[in-house]
Amino acid sequence: MSIMTEIRDMALGLSARFSIPKVAGIVFPPFFPGGQPKECEFMAMALEGGAGGISYVLIPDNSAGDYMTLMPDTFVGCRPERYVEAFGGSDPVLNMLGLAAINAICQQVMRLTGNSPGSATDSIGLMQIRAGDRVGMVGFFPPLLKYLRDSDAELVIIEKNPQLIERYPKLPVTLDVKALNGCNKVLCTGTTVQNGTIEEVLLHCTAAEHISVLGPTAGYFPDPLFACGVHVLGGRLVNDGLLLLELIAQRKPWGTATRKLCFEASLYNGCPVSS
Repeated sequence: MSIMTEIRDMALGLSARFSIPKVAGIVFPPFFPGGQPKECEFMAMALEGGAGGISYVLIPDNSAGDYMTLMPDTFVGCRPERYVEAFGGSDPVLNMLGLAAINAICQQVMRLTGNSPGSATDSIGLMQIRAGDRVGMVGFFPPLLKYLRDSDAELVIIEKNPQLIERYPKLPVTLDVKALNGCNKVLCTGTTVQNGTIEEVLLHCTAAEHISVLGPTAGYFPDPLFACGVHVLGGRLVNDGLLLLELIAQRKPWGTATRKLCFEASLYNGCPVSS
């Protein structure tokens, strides 16, 4: 079973054990051929009561038609579970919707159980980057760069997009995931879960003493990732789902609509089984 399907099944299991509200709203930024600009990279789903889930608009140009036919009004009043069921397949639009619904369900359960740790935790700081470290960055994650300044640590960036090699000629970008084999610390963007590459990445992290998965879309419980050797899962917790939808639609910063979320494997007691 893949990590994507394990995350899917975890969310469906939670929805069977906890009271999950219906969808109150959803927002989709405009589609941009060739890649989304920074202010239009994310969509979100809000549930009745305020919980919500964020997903990356990871849509190739050949799926643009399916994306642009999505009608926000048709989602209102639906059960979020219906969108979770297709997560883990080959359809990027369904995976996008599925991850937003998974995050919304998990965050509703966090609200019900009070299980939303690490709002003040520095997720990147937990990597404790030091001189002599060889740090693998899977997906371009600019916040990590400031931690590497004056650290005397070596960086290697693994990317799927060859255009980044041309865009950042002074950065050590490679398309070869095998470059992770020599890294003792690895940071993966949450996109590796959504695009189904996380297993391949972890296959080349056996020498790593620390692995983090970070990003706004990592808003679910960490059990499937921790079982595969990940040490930290850091994402965003939605405080006010409807406000978040407004801010995304207006292409504004998310402000008080969200806050940081950080799970540490060494402190984690497992996914809640009841409220």
